[in-house]
Amino acid sequence: MADELCRISLSLYEKCYQHALGKGIIIADTKFEFGYDEYGRLTLGDEIFTPDSSRFWEAEDYQTGVSPKSYDKQFVRDWLIQNKLNGITPAPELPDDIVKKTEMVYKDCYRKITEKKDY
Repeated sequence: MADELCRISLSLYEKCYQHALGKGIIIADTKFEFGYDEYGRLTLGDEIFTPDSSRFWEAEDYQTGVSPKSYDKQFVRDWLIQNKLNGITPAPELPDDIVKKTEMVYKDCYRKITEKKDY
């Protein structure tokens, strides 16, 4: 099973990585959640290649050892850390401006990868 999960994961990653790279975005990492459905079939159980499940970096800005422009939830993580709210339970409500900026980052990534002007 581990070999099958590895094969599927690497195949998905390679296809999406190459597509995104062609649009100027590096998929630095991602996560997959697999499980079994009611018939015992291996099933992908969550979204993949979204700003919530992956790290997207601007390819032209990438330099080893330097944090590149990102199109993912790192923006929110950084805000939580700066405001000493990281790990607080229940999660704090985000200010409207942080929500709006995060929305803009996600939409910018979407437009860049899909080449669609509207979200």
